[in-house]
Amino acid sequence: MAQAHETEGVVYEEEYITNSRKMKIFTCRWLPANKEPKALIFICHGYAMECSITMNSTATRLVKAGFAVYGIDYEGHGKSGGLAGYVNNFDDVAVDCSDHFTTICEKKENRGKMRYLLGESLGGAMVLLLHRKKPEYWDGAVLVAPMCKIADDMRPPAVVISILTLLCNVIPKWKIIPTQDIIDVAFKVPETRKQVRANPYCYKGRPRLKTGFELLRLSSGIENRLPEVSLPFIVLHGDDDKVTDKSVSKLLHDVASSTDKTIKLYPGMWHGLLYGEPPENTDIVFSDIIGWLEERFAVGNSRLEWEWKHDNDLAKTEQIPENR
Repeated sequence: MAQAHETEGVVYEEEYITNSRKMKIFTCRWLPANKEPKALIFICHGYAMECSITMNSTATRLVKAGFAVYGIDYEGHGKSGGLAGYVNNFDDVAVDCSDHFTTICEKKENRGKMRYLLGESLGGAMVLLLHRKKPEYWDGAVLVAPMCKIADDMRPPAVVISILTLLCNVIPKWKIIPTQDIIDVAFKVPETRKQVRANPYCYKGRPRLKTGFELLRLSSGIENRLPEVSLPFIVLHGDDDKVTDKSVSKLLHDVASSTDKTIKLYPGMWHGLLYGEPPENTDIVFSDIIGWLEERFAVGNSRLEWEWKHDNDLAKTEQIPENR
């Protein structure tokens, strides 16, 4: 059953769904109160994070700019089912996201609306995976410090990776991957670090073995197929990011086949651009994101034109009486 409340013109609702693997998956949405949203935005969160709390400030900003925002907690993350911090296969997570997001897009009230993906860190990789599944479906993507490659400082040595890979099938759920505390290097503002640590729905501790293997597999797969990215996108990266590799964001911008691509690099900013920087920096980031979305919303696209024509043609056909 969905739960809902309204605050300052933003209606927040949450609901559990069941995925194809019979797991309970948490979903949420932020909608403008008393007015039709101009477009739909679907959020993919980062590793060990969740949507309803950590992404609330992001969603609220976007709703106040006129958009409807939808989120989902991956299995093993946030309020969804599964062992905390454990993902057996991120391809399954992509199926969950794709099924849920497209179901929303295909609702009658949402047809004729532009649909965007927004992904932070691991969520950026998930966005590119969703684009790969349906290359013509999404109207654009906002990639915030995307995990197209894990930064070298955060990766265990190659020999350790080799050993851990061999152990994946034996002890997949063990928390034994040696790595830095991501919270300390991701978020510049100490208060944000404190909030993330206090959030019971954020996973803490070392990555589980199979999850770590999947993170490496996913990011390597994305890095090797950057030229296939064809949808309009903006990629944003902090110049001092020590979690994901900004050079691969630059490479994505250079080699992607998309004809509409933008990159923003922010001197002095860290990994957590959406809620881990001082307010003046966060304002700059959201000004760039919302400005990019507004420009594309104003122009529209050929997919919408085709759908409008198709729906009108269908309506006319249904009105023609059958010959008796």
